[in-house]
Amino acid sequence: MACSPSLRLPTPLSPTKNPRSSPSPSSPSSVIVFASKINGSSGQIKINGYPSQIKINGSPSPGQIKVNDTQPLRVAFQGSPGAYSEFAAKTACPDCSTIPCRAFSDAISAVERDLADRAILPVESTMEGTALRNYDLLLRHDLRIVQEINLFVHYCLLAMPGVRPAELRRVISHPMALAHCGRALSQLGLHREPVEDTAGAVEMLRSQSLLDTAAIASPRAALLYGLDVLAHGLQDESWNVTRFLMLSKSPPPSSSPPLHNPKTSMVIAHRGGSMMVLLKVLSAFSSRNVNLTKLEVINSSNQGEAPVMILDVRGRGSLRAFPHVLYVDFEGSVDELNVKDAIDEISSFSVFVRILGCYAGDRNIYDLQ
Repeated sequence: MACSPSLRLPTPLSPTKNPRSSPSPSSPSSVIVFASKINGSSGQIKINGYPSQIKINGSPSPGQIKVNDTQPLRVAFQGSPGAYSEFAAKTACPDCSTIPCRAFSDAISAVERDLADRAILPVESTMEGTALRNYDLLLRHDLRIVQEINLFVHYCLLAMPGVRPAELRRVISHPMALAHCGRALSQLGLHREPVEDTAGAVEMLRSQSLLDTAAIASPRAALLYGLDVLAHGLQDESWNVTRFLMLSKSPPPSSSPPLHNPKTSMVIAHRGGSMMVLLKVLSAFSSRNVNLTKLEVINSSNQGEAPVMILDVRGRGSLRAFPHVLYVDFEGSVDELNVKDAIDEISSFSVFVRILGCYAGDRNIYDLQ
């Protein structure tokens, strides 16, 4: 089922669709602005001047997205309510019902056990590169990519209502969030303590009423849990975008309308001669004018790492180990003749080829502010 991002979300999970352009070279790498409260003086709840209920693309919701006549789409995500993954899910499918999970593998398992219709995973970011573990999870399971979402990650320093910055002694958040905000936290002189996720840190802060502790999370998490935003833009690099993939147990039905800006993800595995295979793959696409949007080469044998395990969905359903793997995203659909020819050529010299999904490419970058 296609999920339209051009809908309005209910308070408080209403990310604003705000496509961003790349920052200028003169843009500061980190901006900290202290604020007393997130509530506007007019009584209307606001974050950074935006009302809590904002339209995306200016279009009101035409109704709930449902998988049948009675049930909205269920999307599993890793983390607690208010996590960035949940906001990404709500951006992709505004009327979906979200299911928090302890781990990424639990979110995938929820789909496989029909406890959820989709799972959403972060797979790469401008600051950290590729989250290979989540790609590995995708390769080990028979799920398909059906949608992508690029989310601008805006870190804020959150505290209990009325707490002043001078009263803080420590800060809690996901280890990656703490690392992304290293310079700002050093300036503030706060002791850092990692927890499982950003929203979990906010949940701990609120449930235990910690008055000497701050949490790093999104401004929407502050609204959701009723916390004050003490600082905005804590990230060391101002341009911080994370790509999320929506996974489904079944591909879209054949009766679905043609995809807008179709995009395909695939994995190519081989045993040796990695440079020669890479050149052949590039030639197969370039000779047919197929544009690549992502190319990542994994040579685990050269790096002394374990081989990449891939589920053979066409064979016996068993996991197969490969020392050399290429992740490829390209513009186009597997139904297009030139794409089919390119895949056929690649299959002729590769040990293993698997299509991870064909979906509508989304070049927008969505902002929670």
